[in-house]
This record gives sequence, structure tokens and C-alpha cells, in this order.
Amino acid sequence: MAKVTRQAFILAWAVLATGCTTLEPPLPLADPATPKQWTASPTMDVTWEAGLPARAAAHIRWREFFHDPKLQSLIAQALANNRDLRVAMLNIEKARAQYRIQQAGQWPWVSGSVGSEHIGGDVRSSDSYSAGIGITGFELDLFGRVRHLTDAAWQQALAQEATRRSVQIVLIAEIANLYLTLAIDQELSRLSQATLKNYQESAALIEKRYSLGAVSGLDVEQIRTQVESARVDVARYDGQIARDINALYLLLGAPVDPAQLPDKLDDPIAGFVMPPPGLPSETLLRRPDIQAAEYRLRAANANIGAARAAYFPSISLTGSIGSASTELFDLFGKGSWAWTFIPKVTVPIFQAGRLEANAASAVADRDIALAQYEKAIQTGFREVADALASAGTLVRQYDAQTALVEAATRAEQLSRLRYQAGRDSYLILLDAQRTLYSAQQALLTTYLSAQINRVTLYKVLGGGWTEGDG
Repeated sequence: MAKVTRQAFILAWAVLATGCTTLEPPLPLADPATPKQWTASPTMDVTWEAGLPARAAAHIRWREFFHDPKLQSLIAQALANNRDLRVAMLNIEKARAQYRIQQAGQWPWVSGSVGSEHIGGDVRSSDSYSAGIGITGFELDLFGRVRHLTDAAWQQALAQEATRRSVQIVLIAEIANLYLTLAIDQELSRLSQATLKNYQESAALIEKRYSLGAVSGLDVEQIRTQVESARVDVARYDGQIARDINALYLLLGAPVDPAQLPDKLDDPIAGFVMPPPGLPSETLLRRPDIQAAEYRLRAANANIGAARAAYFPSISLTGSIGSASTELFDLFGKGSWAWTFIPKVTVPIFQAGRLEANAASAVADRDIALAQYEKAIQTGFREVADALASAGTLVRQYDAQTALVEAATRAEQLSRLRYQAGRDSYLILLDAQRTLYSAQQALLTTYLSAQINRVTLYKVLGGGWTEGDG
């Protein structure tokens, strides 16, 4: 009995020693070679919207950022039904289950068994019965192989969680952009319909004047060209609206009530998240996609420790305790107690370079993950820099486009008066009408670009994954 106690003490000491050794190298520092902070355009005069908290975009809840109640309802519906987001959540569950599987390898697996053996034939028949509990092939993790694999599995689970947040950010931004695009396409459709109506009225007047001999047939054909061109635009925008709605349905993952679709955009649907001056580029590290890349780097680094641990001997233990007897009714009787203890040491001697190749592969995977992490930071920095660069220019572009529409409107009115007075040909009025129509279309397109840039800036700064109501 003393011998068994001594062996149990040795086993306990060995288990306690597990985890004292680590072969994982220090995590390499990323060097994305990006500036310390973003440089804003000196002409950028846009600021934080009144009432919107002046804090990092990652901490601004999407319900705070998006004002439109219809859009909020669509986003909530997409978060509940979108299949890409659902797959991302299921990937989290899968990664967590894989982590628990790997974690279970750090503890002995205890199982119970009951069995009997009967031998007969030409030899003397015999019977034996046994019952007990024990462990089979439990690896003493003296060099951290199992622990490193468990840590790698945990980092992969964290990466999947960050990926889910990243998918959610992209989904919210896509819903907002589609909502904006649909609203602008509706405005463009209304503009083309109004333009078509004006052209048709002008065509009726010109044809009447042509019948009186006041104008030439060229004027009639020119206005007909305008009418048909506007009719083409009406059909084109109707088709685009239908495609916008189909794309919105796909993102929502379920049918949507037409009452939830936009009617008219009188005000911006979102607050303008302009970061405070001198915002450090380290803010990017809060982006979920960059966090996911970092977790994958940590997982790859942990796998190096597991690959290095394979160079060392592995110790596995198999043991059981119970009772054994040649008679079933004596199985738990006096004198039937029995135990087994089978330690096994495996020492790698000749592996034909397999261990070295595994270690080299793990190092290469770590270096790849490091490069991908740095690339993620670089990509994020550029996305923010582009959105910041566009912020000020789009505001000035919209102001200039508004002034252009006003000037084109006055020019069209004057040209119409001069044509009606017979001082100019219809060709001059035709050019003025085309200029006004194109300017009105460009104004709506510029407005859409400015609004989408707001959403993009919010997205690339890492905002949009917090629910909340404000």
C-alpha cells in the first residue's frame, strides 16, 4: 500500500509540474509602417454633429449614429435574420466547441468498465470478472504541448468572435448604403418623371407652333429626342429601384414591409463622425477585423510552442483501480481488490525530419499571420485616410454643385424666355435644359456620395457593432 501511495505522490507532482515550461516564443511586434496619426485636409470644416458624443466611433452605438427610425428598424431586422451574420455566429460556437475539446486534453479522462472473460475448448475452461474505474493514455503535459494547442484554440475562438463583429459592421454599413441608394434612386426617378412631363408639355407646344408654321421641323425632332431620352431615364431608374429593393431583401434575410422603405430624404440619416483633431492611428486597433488578425497571430505563435514541444519525450499514464474475481458473486468480495499502473514514455529518435519540418511550418504560419496583421492595419489606415480626405471635399463639392443647379435653373429660365420671344433658336434652349437636368442629377449623386462617406467613416473607424439605445 505504501508503494501505491508513493507512486500516487510522484504522479501528483508530475501533474503539478505541467505548465511550468513554455516553449512559445515571444510574440513579434508588428511594424505596419503607418503614420502616428491621420492628417486632415486644411480646408476640412466638418465637425462632430451637434448632440453626437465626441468619442471614438467604436464606442458610438449604431442607434445613436443612425437617426432614421425606418433605417433602425431595417438594421435590427437584418441583425436578426441575415444569413452571413448567422454563419459568423455559428462559427463562434464551432470554435468554442473546438476549444473545449482541446481543453479537455489537459485533464485525465476517467471511465468505468465492467467485463467478463470466458475461456473454453480443448484447454481447461476458466472464467474471470472485473470492474473498475481508471484513466487511459493521459499525457503529462510537461513541456506544454497540450497547453499551447489549447491556447491556440482559444485565440481562434476569439478571432471568430471578432470576425462576427466585423461582419456585423459591414452588414450595418451595407444596409445603410442600400437605404441611401434606394432613396436617391427614388429621387432621381421622380426628377426624371418631372423632366419627362415638362418635355412632353414643351413638345405639345412646339408641335402646335410647327403646325402654325412658327418653327421648323428640326425643333420638333429635337424636343422629341428630349422626350425619349427622359423616358429612357424613367425606365432605367425604375429598374434600378427594383434591384435596390431586391438587394435590400437579401441583406435583411426576410421580406420587408414596404412601409419601412424610404420615402424621401429631407435630412441626413446619420451623424457625421468626424474624429477629434490629432486622433492617433492606434485607434485602428479597436477595429474587429484587425483584432481578429491579431488573435490569429497569437494562435499561430502558440502553435510554434506546440511544435517545439514535440521534440521532447512525452509521458502518458494508464491506470485503473477496482476488483477482479474468477466468480461473479465474489467480484466485490474480500480479497478481490486490484489496481494497474502503466506509465509510458515515448522518446522521438528518428522522425526523418518531420519534427523539424513541423516546427518550420509553424514559424512560417506565424510570419504569414504577422504579415496579414500588418496588412490589416495598413488597409485600415488607408480606408480611414480616404474617408477623411473625401469628407471635406464632398462638402465643398456639394456646395458647388448646389450653386451650379441654381445657375443652370436661371439660365434655363432665361433661355426659355428668349426662345419664346423668338430671339434664340430652340437649340440654345435645348442645351440649357440638358445642362439643368444633368446638374440636378449630379447634385443628387453628390449628396449620396457624401452620405455614404459618413457611413464609411463610421465603419472604418470600428463603429457599428454595439447595439444599445443610446
